[in-house]
Amino acid sequence: MPHQTDTSADASAHDLTKPAASWSGRRHLLDTKDLTIEEVKYLVESAKKYKALRATRKPLPAVAGSHILANLFYENSTRTRSSFELAGKALGMTVLNLDIGSSSVAKGETIEDTARTLLAMGVDIIVQRHSTSGSAGLIAEKFGKRLHVVNAGDGTNAHPTQGLLDLFTMFSVEPNLKGKKVAIVGDVTYSRVARSDIWLLQKFGADIHVVGPPSLIPDNLKDQGITIHHNIEDALNKADFIIALRLQLERQKAGLIASFEEYSQLYRLDHKRIAGAKPNVKVLHPGPINRGIEITDELADDLSVSLIDEQVSNGVAIRMAVLDAIAISE
Repeated sequence: MPHQTDTSADASAHDLTKPAASWSGRRHLLDTKDLTIEEVKYLVESAKKYKALRATRKPLPAVAGSHILANLFYENSTRTRSSFELAGKALGMTVLNLDIGSSSVAKGETIEDTARTLLAMGVDIIVQRHSTSGSAGLIAEKFGKRLHVVNAGDGTNAHPTQGLLDLFTMFSVEPNLKGKKVAIVGDVTYSRVARSDIWLLQKFGADIHVVGPPSLIPDNLKDQGITIHHNIEDALNKADFIIALRLQLERQKAGLIASFEEYSQLYRLDHKRIAGAKPNVKVLHPGPINRGIEITDELADDLSVSLIDEQVSNGVAIRMAVLDAIAISE
């Protein structure tokens, strides 16, 4: 039976200080849209535990030692791939990192055939990043009864572990996001991170605002109860959290923005621009950062405001929580 999104308005459901329920038995993590509040709370609580254990620098028990994980990245990645590798190894898994450029994929092998080959070799968890939306779901549909699939980003569709680590990072500052203003700045239309963030933030009652050039902000967000701005000062006014999104080079090539210079003049985050936000506002960015375009060096590196380094650290813990949760869902 498909998992239903929990849309409860009960304030206690949005409070992370309440005890988390157990994992539902979900075998895959493909997006954040259909995760229940209790599942998300379980993952966050598990990540808190793993983060504390990692801080001790002591070896962890091999809770998932019999599993073989394959990192299958068809797109370049440093943070996501490395953190999945560290997470899997910390849990005692055997981790296989595939070099797509020198694999059979470069000769035309389909993602289905690659997954079938890995399955035959004994791999039972595939972490996949691909430029095609829905590609992780395709693998889960075809082979989901015999292996676990984690979506590490599929096209413009979803990036669930990034959404979860962003939420985990915000919870470390404010454990109850109900009514808190979160401003998302930049390329929302094409951002899988924005989608995964929005789906999660809505579950926990955040007041979501988006801002960017009209060409990069989808109008249908209004129908989802999200406030749209094109003036950044309006969007940042009294914000509790600000999430800056990465601007892809292709947007300028496609004529969706006039230039990077104009974009930075209108939407780049700096200390002056965030002055209208709450005094204790925190800034996030999924990385990699286009410094000077999306955010200034001074703001990105200001640890009193920026949570960017914390996001990277939390990525390992949240991915440990995800891998552990699905590994026990046999």
